[in-house]
Amino acid sequence: MKILVINGPNLNMLGTRKPGIYGHSSLNEVKQYVADYFKRVKLDFYQSNHEGEIVDKIQQADQDADGLVINPGAYGHYSYAIRDAIEAVQIPVIEVHISNLAARETFRHVSVISSVCQGTLSGMGIYGYVLGVQALAHQLKKKDNEKH
Repeated sequence: MKILVINGPNLNMLGTRKPGIYGHSSLNEVKQYVADYFKRVKLDFYQSNHEGEIVDKIQQADQDADGLVINPGAYGHYSYAIRDAIEAVQIPVIEVHISNLAARETFRHVSVISSVCQGTLSGMGIYGYVLGVQALAHQLKKKDNEKH
C-alpha cells in the first residue's frame, strides 16, 4: 500500500513559522513522526509552494499511489484547481490541517476541497497526518478485502 502525503505552501516552514499555531516540528520531523507509525505502508512525502506543481502531483498520484493525504495550506481555502484535480482522481483523499481552522481567521473557515475529500482532519496538530494515513489504510484494506 502506497500513500502520498502532499504539503502545500509554507509548510516547508514548519517549526519556525508561528510555532504557537503549527508547533515546533519541522516538515522532516513530521515525516519521520508519521513514518514511525506505519511499517507496512509506503509513504511518499511531497511539498510545494506552487499550485500547478501540486495539481501535477495529485494527477500523477492517481497512477502511482493508492491514496492521498493532503495538507493544502492556504490553497485549501481558494484553489479550485487543486479541488478539481482531487475530484478527477480515482484514489481516496483525506484533507489534513494542523491547526483548528474553525478557531482561526474567518477566511480560513471554509475549505473548497473538503467536499471532494473522503474526510477532513483539523486541529489535531501533526497527529492529524497519522489519523489521515490510518483512515486511508483502513479504507484501502477494507476495499481490498471486499474484492477477495
